[in-house]
Amino acid sequence: MGMCLPCLGGAVDDAVDTPDQETRRRQLAEAAEKRQKETANRGVKNPEAVERKRKKQEEIQKQTMSTSVSGGGLRWQVG
Repeated sequence: MGMCLPCLGGAVDDAVDTPDQETRRRQLAEAAEKRQKETANRGVKNPEAVERKRKKQEEIQKQTMSTSVSGGGLRWQVG
C-alpha cells in the first residue's frame, strides 16, 4: 500500500519549488514577447522580407517629408 502524502513519508521529491518573484517576472515577460512575435508573424511566410519592406516604406516616407519641408521637389516655370 503506497503512501500518497509527503508528510506521511511519501515521495518528497515530487514537490515543486516555485521560482522567486524576479525569475517568475522575467519568465512571464519572455513568454509575452514570444506570443507577440508569433501573433505579429501569423500568416506571414517570410517575416524578414515584410520587415525590410516596412523599413523601406518608412525611409521613402521620411525622404518625401524632408523634401517637401525643405522646398525641394517640383518647381513651376513660366516661359
